[in-house]
Amino acid sequence: MKDFFNGYYYKHQKGEHTLCLIVGKSNEEKFIQVITEKFSWRFPFTKGNYFSERGIVLDINTPELSLTGKIRYQGLSPIRYDVMGPFRFFPMECRHGIVSMSHQLDGSVILNGEIIDFTGGRGYIEKDSGRSFPSSYTWVQSNSFQKNCSVMAAVAAIPVCNLKFRGCICIIQYEGREYRLATYLGVRVLCCTEKKIVLQQGRCRLDIRIQEKDGRHLSAPQNGRMTRTIVESAACPAEFVFYKGKKTVFHLYSDHASFEYEYHPDEKRRRADF
Repeated sequence: MKDFFNGYYYKHQKGEHTLCLIVGKSNEEKFIQVITEKFSWRFPFTKGNYFSERGIVLDINTPELSLTGKIRYQGLSPIRYDVMGPFRFFPMECRHGIVSMSHQLDGSVILNGEIIDFTGGRGYIEKDSGRSFPSSYTWVQSNSFQKNCSVMAAVAAIPVCNLKFRGCICIIQYEGREYRLATYLGVRVLCCTEKKIVLQQGRCRLDIRIQEKDGRHLSAPQNGRMTRTIVESAACPAEFVFYKGKKTVFHLYSDHASFEYEYHPDEKRRRADF
C-alpha cells in the first residue's frame, strides 16, 4: 500500500500521573509522540528507545523534553478475538487492534527532572494501521477504576466500497468477563457527542458521560502522512454505567479516562447526532 501508516498507543497511569506514548511510522518518518495531562511532544524515533508487549525503554533528550526510564508490563489482558470482527476482511482506511486492555506496570521514568514511579499502576496498549484516521470519530478508554474493569469504545464514520456508515466497536472487561458491543453484532448508537455516548445491543446498554478537560494537540495520519492535527485528553473525568436488562452490572467513575472527539465540518450529520 502506497499511502500507509502504522502506530501503537501505550498508556501508563498511576495516581495523578498519566503518560501516553504513540510510536509509529508513516510514508515519510518514524516518530514518537508523548502525551501527558498538561503537554504533548512529537519527535523522530531515535536509537535507545524500545517498545514491546513486555515493556518500554525511553531515551529522549531534546531541548523541549528529557524523558528516560524503563517500565515493564506484567499480566497482559488481550481480548478474545479481533476487535474488527468480519470487517478485518474488508478494505478499510483504518484498522484498529487491541493488544492489552489492562496490565500491571513496574518501573519509573524521569520526565524533565521529575521522577514518576509507575510501579503498581495500570497500562493499556492498542494499535492502528491503514491510510487515514476516520474523518469523524469518538474514542474513549479507561482502566482506572476502583474495581477490576477496563473499557474501550469507539464510534466512527467508516467509508467502505463508496459507502459511508457509522461504525462502533466497544470492549468491556469486568471482573473476569468480557462483553463486546459492535456494529457486526447489531449494536445501536443511541447517542454520540463530545459529552456522551450511549450504546445498546440486545439487553446490554452502556452509558458513558465525559467531562472533557483541555486536550493536547497530536499529529494523526492523512493519506499515509502525519499531516492532520487532532486533540486528545489523556486524563479526564468520566462516568461509566453498564446495564444488562434491568440489572446494573456496574456504575463506575474514572478521573483518568483518555478521550478523543473529532468532527469533520463537511459531514452531513449534525454534530449532536454524529
